Amino acid sequence: MLADIAIENLGIIPKASAQLSPGLTVLTGETGAGKTMVVTGLRLLCGGRADASRVRTGSGQAVVEGTFTTEGLPAELVERVRESVECAGGAADENGEFLANRVVNATGRSRAHLGGRSVPAAILQEFASELLTIHGQNDQLRLLSPEKQLEALDRFDPTLGPLGDDYRRKFRSWRELARDLQKRSESRRELAQEVDRLQFAINEIDEVDPEPGEDRELVDMIRRLQDVDTLREDAVVALSAIDGPEALGNYGGDESEAAASLLGRAESALSGSEDPRLKELGSKLAEVTGLLAEVSGELGSFLSALPTDPEQLEQSLQRQQELKRLTRKYAPEIDGVLAWRQKAELRLGKIDISSEAIEELKKQVESARKTMMTAARKLRRARLKAAGVLGAQVTEELHGLAMPKTRLEVAVREVAPGRDGIDEVELLLAANAKAEPRPLASSASGGELSRVMLALEVILASGSSGATLVFDEVDAGVGGRAAVEIGRRLARLAVGNQVIVVTHLPQVAAYADTHLHVAKNVGDLAVTSGVETLTEERRVAELARMLAGLDDTDTGRAHAAELLSRAQRECAEFAQTRQAA
Repeated sequence: MLADIAIENLGIIPKASAQLSPGLTVLTGETGAGKTMVVTGLRLLCGGRADASRVRTGSGQAVVEGTFTTEGLPAELVERVRESVECAGGAADENGEFLANRVVNATGRSRAHLGGRSVPAAILQEFASELLTIHGQNDQLRLLSPEKQLEALDRFDPTLGPLGDDYRRKFRSWRELARDLQKRSESRRELAQEVDRLQFAINEIDEVDPEPGEDRELVDMIRRLQDVDTLREDAVVALSAIDGPEALGNYGGDESEAAASLLGRAESALSGSEDPRLKELGSKLAEVTGLLAEVSGELGSFLSALPTDPEQLEQSLQRQQELKRLTRKYAPEIDGVLAWRQKAELRLGKIDISSEAIEELKKQVESARKTMMTAARKLRRARLKAAGVLGAQVTEELHGLAMPKTRLEVAVREVAPGRDGIDEVELLLAANAKAEPRPLASSASGGELSRVMLALEVILASGSSGATLVFDEVDAGVGGRAAVEIGRRLARLAVGNQVIVVTHLPQVAAYADTHLHVAKNVGDLAVTSGVETLTEERRVAELARMLAGLDDTDTGRAHAAELLSRAQRECAEFAQTRQAA
């Protein structure tokens, strides 16, 4: 449910807010007063398209903010809503409510926030679609599309949802196999060429047989081979200085006394002293002597490891060229080349263009098609059954909406398998029992289309509770008795749901639990608009105004008071009936 809404600098509304309650809320006001801006604000909260032209003249941005509560909603729906907010990084406030915000700049850019976090408008749309549905005149036109009519039928019967999901899984499986078969059949030559290219590349890499990281190791090896004489000379000089020339063997060296010997004598002299201070220094020299011995050992190992084969440098350079040939073609480094080879091998394993493989795939496609069609026919039987019930119930509703002889039929025609099944749904309207039913697009006037949509919504929402439904002038082109019946349907729909209606009809407004009035003030410098919650006395005056502008007459106010009293008594009866049920 939408608990409240606040609007700033949207259209002619500089600043307005309204607390919204469960039940039926109506918005009324003179034409051009700004009622449309309230609905525009709701659409923005639902992630609708941002239009910079809606920003109030002279303002830098328009802001719409709303608070949503999940109280009274089914547990699974509450969980979905909470999950969608948490996935976006948001959270409920301390009252367990979710704050949504939309900012539209005069430059055309917009920002959305949900649960305290900035989110894309698409996330806001996903969140709001679970809680709030807007029906306007454009939405009536969308009702004429086969896709929306199929969606309405599937919403009507709760058993159709799982059947549809099962069919869609099997449809996707069949389509993937069919596409694979088509690709293999139509592209056998191209696939054969791809097999040759992949096999050539794999063979080329295997012929070189690189090791992981070998290219980096070779760089170090070649640098060492190129500097081997300098490295050997440096190591010999250092080792000779430490251990003397006798420790170098074939390497030769300096004839001066070794540093290890000198340090050994110094350490021996100090350690043998009776003076504590000299003994301590002797201990430190012993540590230095040990470290020197460790360095000496590592220098010896270094000299032993230095390459002595004069051809090793040439061999390493040739190996480096072989590796570079691979890195130029397949990846910047050898590790990448090996990863590319692994992917190529996996791809090669999936390409099988033999006649046996094609035949096996054909069998899989046919098996998947049969499985899919079994699910499709099961779904179709359920839809045919639901279509008859839905048509009868909507027809009954239409009779109550001053269309006493009208008949609505839900035609379910078989078509080629598609994403939603093998069915095409079309709503047909007949003026009387003997008339041939015709499509809504060619048989319904604007007022009739409004009533059909309202009747559908009443039926589809009859088993729900806690939903928020917004109707934007769906009663356009309707008057008299039909207007009263629309008010009754909306009031009945609002028992257990939140219904927000923008209307020009006093017969509809009289059934409201909360009456909001949008008023326009034309000043010398600017036009402004505000939203006011009407008291009962102000409601009577507003209803009298809506009754052909009779707000300044006793007769008009008396008529409005009678209309309001009668409507409110019926609302109380609807609530009692719901509680008894």
